[in-house]
Order: sequence, then structure tokens, then C-alpha cells
Amino acid sequence: MANLVRASKQLYMRQPDERFKSFEALRNYCSDKKEQSEVKWIPPANVLPVSNSGEIKTKLLGEGIYSMNDWSFSQLCSMADVNKETVNRLSVDTAAQVLYETFPSAGLKPFQLMITSGKLRSIHGVSYTRLFDVDVLDVAMDLALDFSPPPIGMNGATGLYAGEQDMFAFLIDDKSWVEINGENFAPGFFIWNSEVGRRTVGIETFWYQRICANHIVWDARDVATYSRKHTSNVAVAVDEIRSMLRNLIQMRDDRKDAFAKSIRTAMSTKLGDDAEEATKAVSGYGIRMGFVKQAMDVMKAQGEFTVFGAVDALTRMSGTIPNAGERAEQDQRIGRLLSLAC
Repeated sequence: MANLVRASKQLYMRQPDERFKSFEALRNYCSDKKEQSEVKWIPPANVLPVSNSGEIKTKLLGEGIYSMNDWSFSQLCSMADVNKETVNRLSVDTAAQVLYETFPSAGLKPFQLMITSGKLRSIHGVSYTRLFDVDVLDVAMDLALDFSPPPIGMNGATGLYAGEQDMFAFLIDDKSWVEINGENFAPGFFIWNSEVGRRTVGIETFWYQRICANHIVWDARDVATYSRKHTSNVAVAVDEIRSMLRNLIQMRDDRKDAFAKSIRTAMSTKLGDDAEEATKAVSGYGIRMGFVKQAMDVMKAQGEFTVFGAVDALTRMSGTIPNAGERAEQDQRIGRLLSLAC
């Protein structure tokens, strides 16, 4: 099993204005960004770094002058092959002149620029293929109807994030706990994208046992990861994400059905005709004998000694153990009693 830290890293990276309280709010934000965005294909000679109103901006001949954010400015410096930190140490006029003289203006292939609400958010060559955040989120909205964000983490972290550079969502189905090899697991997934080329598009699905306050996913199994760069045919990532979510949901439903069947069988499977026979049946599992005796008294009062009756009674008693580690160990041992119903 593995401990997954993608969501925990996001928790410490995100500013309050990049956190969203619901999946719907995140989706609407990304939808609005898409509607407010415009992609322009501009010849290199028509893209000019300039000094304007005390800051470095990008002038598109015949189009206008646009402010930049940190990401698009970083891209501009990279295309000009100039160190961003060096440019930031210069005066605005000098920095603009350096970028103007070093920015590649030759060539026939146009640059791809995305402008959102009057600000230049990204600049790419022709090999970059855009995939909007909302198009990725819509796959989750269509398929993962029973999934929701994790409990609020440290500093109010929600697991749902988006900003100028990228999007990340952490969703779980905490109503679908099932037993796997005597331990309890629930399904969840991470999904991410950047419509400006800051990161890949991808998904990671898993079954988890515990999520702590800093959103580390503990003791995950059946972890499956897919990611893709924003090159040609990046749209196939949407199909792959859809396929992986369908697989996760199908596995959840199959496991829930199997678990429900095992419970029904456990409810009808007798451990014995009396407390003595039932006690012998559950011996050897490492369960506290004091709990076993109390469970036998409960089942005797109910008039039957079934596998489910023993598991139910013992689990209630295990909940009284103050030490979390010991309590979890007892719960695992109790869960293995279900094998007596197979």
C-alpha cells in the first residue's frame, strides 16, 4: 500500500482565493474562465514586448497592448532566452528593451496566445494543444455523482483548487466503504489540468483507508495514474480519464455488491448452536477474550450465534478501545471473521 501526497502538496501551495468550497463552484469558475478567454494566432513579428504605464506588457500589432501574469511573463522570458530573475532586476524600460531585442521575431509559424479578461495568460508555439479545465471537470461531473470533496484540511484547505495557472480536484466516496482482505477501504481520485501549459492533464484513482488533516491519503491500494502533456491529440486524455473513472466506479459497485452478499451470507451462517461452539469458532483470530465473552452474551440474548452477530457485537466493543492503533488492529482481526461465512 502507498501514501499519496498530491493533495497535500496542493494544500500548502494554494492561496485562499484559489480554494473552492464545492465542486460546483470550482466548475463554474473554470467555465467562466473559458467563456472569457480568447485564443489569438499572431505572427512572431507582430508580438512586441514594450514598456507601458510602468510595467512590461505585450503589444500585438493591430490588436492592442496586454498586461501579463507571472506565468506568461516567465514564458516570454524563456522564449527570449533571457533569465527571468535578471530581467526583474532591471528598470522597466531597460527590461522591455532587452526583451524586445532578444524576443524571436523571425519565422513563419505564428504564436498561440490566450487572453482572458484583457490579460495575456499564456504564449505558446504551434505544437501546444490546449485543453480547458472545465472540459476535464465535466467528465467528473458526469460520472462521479456520488463523490464529494474530503473533509476540510489544515488552514481551511478544501481539496478543490484553481487559479490562473492550473486546476486540481480531490474527490472521494466516503459512503462506499468495503472490506478488502479484512481491511476497510473507500474509493477516491485526484484530477488535474492546466490550460496554459503549467502542468500535464491527468488523473489518479485509488482506494484509501484514511485521510489526515493535511490531506495525505494513507494506505492506498489499487492506485492507477495517467497523465499527458498538452501536445497534439491531447483530447484523448479526456477519453482516458473517462475510462479510468468508469473503471473505478465499476470496481466500487462490484465490491459493494460482493460485500453486501458476504453480509447476507454472514447473517445466515451459524457459528454453532451455543456459546461454547461459537467461542471455539472465533478462537485463533487474536481477538480479546473479554470481548468474545461479552459478544457471546449479546448473541445469547438475541437467540442465535451467527457470523454477522459476532462481527457486529465485537466491532461495537472494539470501539471502546482508547488507543487508535490497537483499535484498528482489533477491527482488522474482527473483520477476518467474515471468512467463516464463505
